[in-house]
Amino acid sequence: MSSILTNNSAMVALQTLQSVNSNLAKTQDMISTGKAVGSAKDNAAVFAISKVMESDVGGFKAISDSLALGESTVAVGRQAAETVTDLLTELKGKIVAAQEENVDRSKIQTDIKALTDQIGSVVNAAQFNGLNLVNGSSTDPVNILSSLDRDSSGNVTASQIEVDRQNLSVTTPVTSASFGAGAPDDQADANAMIQAGGKNTEFAGTAYDGTNSQSTVTNGGGTLAFTIDQVEEGGSYRVILDDVNVNVAGGGSTTGQRTFEYTASATDGTSDVTRNLTNQINAFFGAATDASDGYTVAQGTGANANQFTVTNGSGTDILVFVEAATGGTPGSSAASGGLGLLSTMDVTTEAGATGALTAIEGLIQQSVDAAAAFGSAEARIATQSDFVSKLTDSLTSGIGSLVDANMEEASARLQALQVQQQLATQSLSIANQAPQALLSLFRG
Repeated sequence: MSSILTNNSAMVALQTLQSVNSNLAKTQDMISTGKAVGSAKDNAAVFAISKVMESDVGGFKAISDSLALGESTVAVGRQAAETVTDLLTELKGKIVAAQEENVDRSKIQTDIKALTDQIGSVVNAAQFNGLNLVNGSSTDPVNILSSLDRDSSGNVTASQIEVDRQNLSVTTPVTSASFGAGAPDDQADANAMIQAGGKNTEFAGTAYDGTNSQSTVTNGGGTLAFTIDQVEEGGSYRVILDDVNVNVAGGGSTTGQRTFEYTASATDGTSDVTRNLTNQINAFFGAATDASDGYTVAQGTGANANQFTVTNGSGTDILVFVEAATGGTPGSSAASGGLGLLSTMDVTTEAGATGALTAIEGLIQQSVDAAAAFGSAEARIATQSDFVSKLTDSLTSGIGSLVDANMEEASARLQALQVQQQLATQSLSIANQAPQALLSLFRG
């Protein structure tokens, strides 16, 4: 049945044209924006996921900035520690020179003071954006934002890289060690504190005058064993070696004496005291004596870790004086006082030169440890920064695969829809002309 009121063909053609136009508009929008999912209307689930991922990408870009700032700050600290190590090594050379006889120690002390001031300048200048990791201004670690971790429930937590500060300040207050003035309770206690070759130890206050030595280390390879059996906080141990062949500036040697002291802390044991005295004597032998004299010192191992033995390969006997005391002051360690011990060094005396030689080793080790700690942290930050950069790229790529339009497919679809639009328009035109054919039924 034909009707001039209802044109079914036109309605079908119109619906087809509207559908084609809608698809064409969507395809044109995809081409113009480059996105297959441009709004929640296009695909609510994918849109929500993409927006969460985009927020994570924004967060990781901020983290990259944080890591770059942190890496620069730590790099400044590392450079400062390495420079301080070089300066301390140069300073050690001055201290070694002060171990010789017939040198102008006052001029060497002036050089040491200048190097100490330079170290202070380096430490104070080692700041980045106002943050100094080496001047001892704080003991709190520095936390550098390194990641945002999202779990399956959507909860986000921040991860940080903790960087410990390193105290390389030359102005940190320190307490100098002092030899005790109190005497042990009796001879047995004094001998237990320190003994050389089975001979009685002198009590506190007995001065060595060059003639009251208790033992000798005979020439030509003779040895003498020292034993530490008793340690208490403030316990003081003194070893004097006399008639040692000491190098003279410009060549040659002369006989001289050196004093080695150590005052125990509350945490020291017998092996700690033994090790410290061994290190002092070994440093002196290495710095101020000739290798041909064959002076050596070695600490025992295992059950004998509380003993050290001095060997004399020279042609003259070494005189030995040992003394024990109580009530001494342990003093600050290098770790607790930064590089503050530099300000207390005085090589104008033989005792001061010997003490400085022992102290400088600990200070150099502290600056080396600081540089190593900063280097490790800097490497970790660099690794994390590289990971965050790659992670950001991966997230960005993932977002693109979810919402970006396939331009090749969109181009082909556009061509097809344009043809469909033309055909649909032509079909609608034909359908609209159908009622005109009914007029022929009413012509006479």
